[in-house]
Amino acid sequence: MNSSASLQNSLPDDIALKIALSLQVSDVCSLGSCSRFWRELCGSDHVWEALYRDRWPAIDLGEESSADENGNHHLHQQLDLNLMGWRGLYAHKHNEMARKAASIFNYVERCLAFEAIEVGYYLKAVEDLSAMQFGFKDVQMFFLRPNINVLFNLIGLHYCFSKLDLPAECVAEALSMCRISERQVCVRWWKLGRWFYGFRLRDESLSRNVTLGDLATSKEEEVLGVLHRGAIHEVLRVQISAAKPECTPW
Repeated sequence: MNSSASLQNSLPDDIALKIALSLQVSDVCSLGSCSRFWRELCGSDHVWEALYRDRWPAIDLGEESSADENGNHHLHQQLDLNLMGWRGLYAHKHNEMARKAASIFNYVERCLAFEAIEVGYYLKAVEDLSAMQFGFKDVQMFFLRPNINVLFNLIGLHYCFSKLDLPAECVAEALSMCRISERQVCVRWWKLGRWFYGFRLRDESLSRNVTLGDLATSKEEEVLGVLHRGAIHEVLRVQISAAKPECTPW
């Protein structure tokens, strides 16, 4: 930003603050490297408190709710805030979520067999995200990236619409922004054979290549139902993998 000094001189402080408050974390960090003025402004508690509350809106650090019924979790966060300031608290919380995301990645990778995951392990990963209290922005940052296994994209997507209860339009927009809408997974499931004149027919093997975008907008309701329910009732087994050029029944 070559003209940062002249821009700084021509901007009232409140306008400069509004500019900083409109940016994402990476942009705030970039702007803060332009000059001493922007470094001080972009490192201020005003900016980092807004970034923290935007990313983790469910966390209340106010005095009235500093301690919850299960312990002193919020109280500890309040003490961390007093020691580190909002920027330090943001970095601390980000690193905590990064470690939790890494634990999910490691778990899923251990569960893979021939590049596929059984639905029981898959659903446990989704439940673990819920137990770890991942927010939508955490999911976007760690799971909706184009340079990772598409199974992690799918786990993040499934968590968004099954646990966070986000509108389909919101999730679809996030996939588009992250440029992963057209990534595909292959879902295979085996159904118990139907009865026919007193005889049970052979078990059915079905498979479907689907895009993340179609799953987000509920265009593949049958596949969504299989992913939600897992292996129950007439469905004997479900496997999920990255889609190959051809996804044929076994």
